[in-house]
Amino acid sequence: MGLLTRKETKEEVVDEGFIDRGPPDGGMRAWLQVLCGHLIVFNAWGYINSFGIFQPYYVSMLNRPPSDISWVGSLQICLVYGVGTFSGRAMDAGYLRPTMIIGFILQLLGIFMTSLSISYWQFILAQGICQGLGDGLLFCPMVAVMSTYFSKRRTLAISSAACGGATGGMVFPAIAQQLLPKIGFAWTVRVMGFVVLFNACVVLSLVRQRLPPRKTGPLIEWGAFTELPYVLFASGTFFALWATFYAYYYVRAFGRDILHISEQTSFNLLLIINGVGLPGRLIPALLSDKFFGPVNTIIPWTASASVLLYGWIGVHSLAGLTVFTAIYGFFGGGIQSLFPSALSSLTTDLSKAGTRIGMVFSIVSIATLTGPPLAGALIGKDDGQYLYAQLFGGTSMILGSLLLVGARVSQTGFFLKRRM
Repeated sequence: MGLLTRKETKEEVVDEGFIDRGPPDGGMRAWLQVLCGHLIVFNAWGYINSFGIFQPYYVSMLNRPPSDISWVGSLQICLVYGVGTFSGRAMDAGYLRPTMIIGFILQLLGIFMTSLSISYWQFILAQGICQGLGDGLLFCPMVAVMSTYFSKRRTLAISSAACGGATGGMVFPAIAQQLLPKIGFAWTVRVMGFVVLFNACVVLSLVRQRLPPRKTGPLIEWGAFTELPYVLFASGTFFALWATFYAYYYVRAFGRDILHISEQTSFNLLLIINGVGLPGRLIPALLSDKFFGPVNTIIPWTASASVLLYGWIGVHSLAGLTVFTAIYGFFGGGIQSLFPSALSSLTTDLSKAGTRIGMVFSIVSIATLTGPPLAGALIGKDDGQYLYAQLFGGTSMILGSLLLVGARVSQTGFFLKRRM
């Protein structure tokens, strides 16, 4: 049976003694889960999207090429998605709270150990692996939990949570901008850790799982890979996310190395690219829920981002870089929020939401692991210039958008007005 062809019933028995009458699609408890999701994304993706803080600092401090340093951030993103298969299945089995507690412990341990790190392998272990594992144990289960509370408003709910990547992406660089010159790197990172700790306490006090545990069932649902729309969607998001984070990592370095802008101005670019991600996440969510559906919406967003990455080649001034940063942040933020929303819409059996979402998360983790270091290696091959990396980013993104078109057509046919 196709991914989207089975209609959700009003009442479905999920576990003995429990009748699921469908997602409430609103209410205090449902929106509190969105708040929890926002804070989790704030802690995880807000920190990750601010890696431009760390990239130039680590290059200078450790005297290593950009491609080496990018492995720290890309490992973190890889594990956010890669752990999804396990953390998603744990959520389905009823272990949401223990999974989150372990996730927050690892997240905080990684941040505070980063503040003590002085060598490359220490940053890899602390920020890349430990913090990444913590992020991964938190992110996928929270997306799955929110998807069980919403139906018609699902994209808006998940995208509102995804706005945490924008708010966190403004707060963490602002902390760095204000505190790095005054208290140094170690204590600046610790202050970020205390912000994460506060958010963790709020989340653990409010998060609630709606559906009863699904104790049986495989870790991987291999049958999903026999469904062409699911396979094409997974492939499309692989190529799209292979290139999405390139600009977040390197726009600040591009400004400093190629345009020779000041440290202060380069921090402002990070604030811009993350700040415009706030409307970039909400506007496509509203369009998706009201008119088009998440898959139909993510396709033009991805295609637009590919054009922008190609357009980056023609940027030769601060004004041009500022415009590029603002527009790309809008579309890049939209891709990040629409991806889990579109993925959750491919799962009609909500008791399997964690498993099926986690499977695609694990696939795209390979893309997010290799994308930024590959871009850094291409910069090195180009003697510090960015042309090869810009071509890689634009080409990968356009290929991703074409595969997403294939996923949509394989499910609905050539009917432009059909929501998906």
